[in-house]
Amino acid sequence: MRSACVLTDNSAQFPLPAFSGRGLVRILAHDISLRGIDHQGGKDLKLNQFPHSASSGLNPRLIPPSEQEFREVMANLSQNFDDILVILLSSHLSNAYENALAAAKDTQGRATITVIDSQTISVGLGILVQTAASNLESGRSASEVEKHIRQMIPHIYTLLCTPGLTYLHHAGFIDQSQATVGELLGLLPIFSLEEGKLSPLEKMRNFRAVLDFFQEFMDEFDELDYIALLQNGSFSNPDLRQLRQHAEESYPSTQYFEHMLNLPLATLFGPKCVGLFTIESLASHSRLT
Repeated sequence: MRSACVLTDNSAQFPLPAFSGRGLVRILAHDISLRGIDHQGGKDLKLNQFPHSASSGLNPRLIPPSEQEFREVMANLSQNFDDILVILLSSHLSNAYENALAAAKDTQGRATITVIDSQTISVGLGILVQTAASNLESGRSASEVEKHIRQMIPHIYTLLCTPGLTYLHHAGFIDQSQATVGELLGLLPIFSLEEGKLSPLEKMRNFRAVLDFFQEFMDEFDELDYIALLQNGSFSNPDLRQLRQHAEESYPSTQYFEHMLNLPLATLFGPKCVGLFTIESLASHSRLT
């Protein structure tokens, strides 16, 4: 029987810290640059070191693993595994996907390497990786798991909201004038990831209104497998309880998770970013166990 593993990046956030197949997952980290200093894998950085605005020489940058780093990791993994599934954050948010593709072409040999653009990030990516690892652990072939993951991707809906528009400017998503004016006005724009690319949806005035928008968005679905809230401490406990209670009452069989913002997301969207991830149910979906 062929052996297989999953390679992902450190923007992934796993709903369950320990899950079936966790030993099959390898993580290759993005580096983070702040004020001209590169921090390997974000080491020694904390969220409170990110100011609300990136307009004062912060120059935040998420540095993807290089082609060479991917080649080295893939070569090492190919010594122990016949198949390597590489599942990475959206190619519109980082060059990791392109670097992995180039490295895979050079490394194909003993192992079959498949590179997948998740078109999402954070918990959305984490759920895909967990699902892949769990299915591999249960004995499904790498080709079956790849097909399953690609079927899931269009059914992952990602909303991200941030007042840190200067972070979006440094990441190359909006121009400087938009970022400066938006922050001065205190706007809270909400974006979706449409095929992995940021698409503006709405502008809010406060985080309570953001939660209301998240709840209304959630209610558009008939059935969901997972709901995950990404937060940063901006929501009050009563607000969080209200959203959680609504999710539990509206979708009693859906798994609901709450996560704190991680460093790769803070680098791209600022430390006040919040998000909602909804995964639409499919009959073929495997639940986390």
